[in-house]
Amino acid sequence: MQRIFDEVITRAQRATDAVRLFHGRGQCYDGLEFVTVDWFSPLLLVTFCKAPDADWLVNFTRGISGLAVEHIEVIAFQYRNLPGAPTEVIKGKLPSELNAHEAGLDYRLTIDKNQNIGFFLDMKNSRQWLQENVSGKSVLNLFSYTCAFSVVAANAGAKLVVNMDMAKGALATGKLNHQINHLDMKSVFFFAHDIFKSWGKIRKYGQYDCIILDPPSFQPGSFDAQKDYIKLVKKMPELLVDGGVVLACLNSPDLDFDFLRELFAGVGGFVERQVIPAPGTFPEVDSNKGLKTIVYEKLAQH
Repeated sequence: MQRIFDEVITRAQRATDAVRLFHGRGQCYDGLEFVTVDWFSPLLLVTFCKAPDADWLVNFTRGISGLAVEHIEVIAFQYRNLPGAPTEVIKGKLPSELNAHEAGLDYRLTIDKNQNIGFFLDMKNSRQWLQENVSGKSVLNLFSYTCAFSVVAANAGAKLVVNMDMAKGALATGKLNHQINHLDMKSVFFFAHDIFKSWGKIRKYGQYDCIILDPPSFQPGSFDAQKDYIKLVKKMPELLVDGGVVLACLNSPDLDFDFLRELFAGVGGFVERQVIPAPGTFPEVDSNKGLKTIVYEKLAQH
């Protein structure tokens, strides 16, 4: 418990970028596998993946709310072990509008409405890679959620960005994310469609220089990475220009790097260019259990 307090005291600084302060889920801290702590200045968000022991929770609540850190104005607990993942504010009051700030860009958060709050901190290095590689390029963002990748691509000077996700609410937040960053949206498109029924719409915008695959591990009725990821990979050759790249992401603890590699090897015509590691703030005993991200390049067809 003290390890968590020490990280908060040291790293929860006002106006700094959003960051994970403590990552128990990586199994690196015995007895604390059920808890993560994130900093979205001025909010400290504690997430419980399993029910904590009652006495532990009492002591933890007392300890973290009593920390002498002036920058922490709000502390909230999210209980993902409970139906609906309810949020409890234990200090201060949630602001009506709260953003995650990273690398000069802002992303709107929805702390008390959904299990996922609108922004994934473990994707930081992938967003940085995108910022550095898509200027003047066309980008297809599949399973775009709140369009953080699109915000980065537009900011980097991409000539076209196509976002597709079934969740209309997430896409609405995605549009807002572009607006609050004052980005030109003339060449940014948002489609609330089932991807597997929308390949014609996707092809309408031509072949792409970069395609982002960031599907959920499992979403009942719509996507199961174990059996559906291959359907995405099989579509990549026709959707990419020669020399185009796929940013392939996988966040299932049950599927490893070899799973991704075997999919692309089976389809053929791709070469692995880079593994993008998760940020150092997401330590994992076994890297195959955490976020897996690989950049693939489509080889020229002769």
